[in-house]
This record gives sequence, structure tokens and C-alpha cells, in this order.
Amino acid sequence: MARHKVEISGVNTANIKVLKKEEMDLLFQKMKENDLFAREQLIEGNLKLVLSILRRFKSRGENLDDLFQVGCIGLVKAIDNFDLSHEVKFSTYAVPMILGEIRRYLRDNNSLRVSRSIKDLAYKVIRLKEERYAETGLEMSNEEVAKALSVTPYEVMHALDALKEPISMFEPIYNDGGDTIYLCDQIEDKKASHKDFEVRLALEDALSSLEDREQHILDERFVIGKTQMEIASELSISQAQVSRLEKNAIEHLKKILK
Repeated sequence: MARHKVEISGVNTANIKVLKKEEMDLLFQKMKENDLFAREQLIEGNLKLVLSILRRFKSRGENLDDLFQVGCIGLVKAIDNFDLSHEVKFSTYAVPMILGEIRRYLRDNNSLRVSRSIKDLAYKVIRLKEERYAETGLEMSNEEVAKALSVTPYEVMHALDALKEPISMFEPIYNDGGDTIYLCDQIEDKKASHKDFEVRLALEDALSSLEDREQHILDERFVIGKTQMEIASELSISQAQVSRLEKNAIEHLKKILK
């Protein structure tokens, strides 16, 4: 069956090779031995990861060629920092890094627009605070500034916050040679409950009860976003077999989670 040819940044997506786990492990071992060719093969063999993430940004009207190149930077960073000893799937590790790279690019090139009136107020606040500090050596509180400018303390705080640079939720804030901690990891989800946590644990236990191939298929289908045909080609089985394994895995999860 002929595959539909789509070119992005000069890359024919129909010809992108998808590496098997065994191939990935071997190439990472070779890369540790300073094999530059192995690194190139890992990059080329994981471009589908970048393409799957780009689907999330199609409706934004962004230049997909640019986003693809930026995503590839995130992919390269993930490859260079991946550690096989942690026994984490490369896709699980790489997806947040690729997403973070793309979102940082979008943030830096699409700055939030702040109204002129808010900016003017912020500059008045800063100037007043500087003048008072120069005169008295004391820092004015937002309440004092608000009273002097005939505005509310909230307006003062809001104006000052508007001048701050936005930060991506996927901004790395800590890395001690292990897994990177991102800003979003430190933000509490007010809607989350103990019940949600218990459900997540139950789901993880249920997934661990699946066979390796079933886990792999669900991961590729619903995390990476590959088609059944792509997975079939990767595993050297038919699309019908992939469909059956996927269906059986989902039914198994339903029974356990009832």
C-alpha cells in the first residue's frame, strides 16, 4: 500500500523509520561509547514523536516547519539526557521535553499583549516607589502607592505583574542528574482529590497486568498518537492483529477497573 507523502522542513514523513525498543537500547549504548552515528540514528528514528506532538498545534495557525525544527531541538535534548538505567520509556521522557521546547518558542515569539493603560500605571508605580526610596530609604507598600495614585491595591499589583515575563509550565526548575522537575510538577491541582489519586494508582496497577506487547500498543496509540498501521509495521504484524490486541487490552482494563 502506498503511503501518503507529506514533506515538512524538507523531510519526507513517509520515509521516516520507526525504531524498535531493542534497536533504541542498542543505539543508546553505542551513543554512550561516543558513537556519533548512533546519535544520528536515534534522532532520525524518533522524528515521529515530534510529528505526533505537532498535531496539537495545527489549529493555531503556526508555521509547522518552524515548530518541527524547534521540536527536533527538544528531541535532541531528550536523547542527550536520557538514561537507560531509570527504566523509563524514551517516549515518556521525551514528550514533555519536546512539548516544552515548542511552548517556550511560542511564548518567546508570541508575547502577551499588555494594554497601554496598565503599562502606564506600572511605570508610575515604579517611579513613585523609586522616588520615595531615594527620599526616605524606605520601601512603599502597594497600599500606600494605591492611595497616592488614587487606584486600588489590586490594580497596583496587577500592573506590576503585567510587566513580568510569562513562564512556561514546562519550564525546568530542577535537575540533579535524574529526572527533570518542571514548574507544572510544583503546581497544586485544586480539583484533584484522594479519589483521583486512588484511581490513578488503580490504573497503573491494571496497566502493569497487561502483556508487554499490549502495554506497548496502548502507549503508542494513546500517548504517542500512532495509527494502527504504523504500529503494525513497527511490530511486523497485521493491522488486524494490532486492532485485536488493542481491543483485548482495553476490555481487560475495563474488567479490572470495575
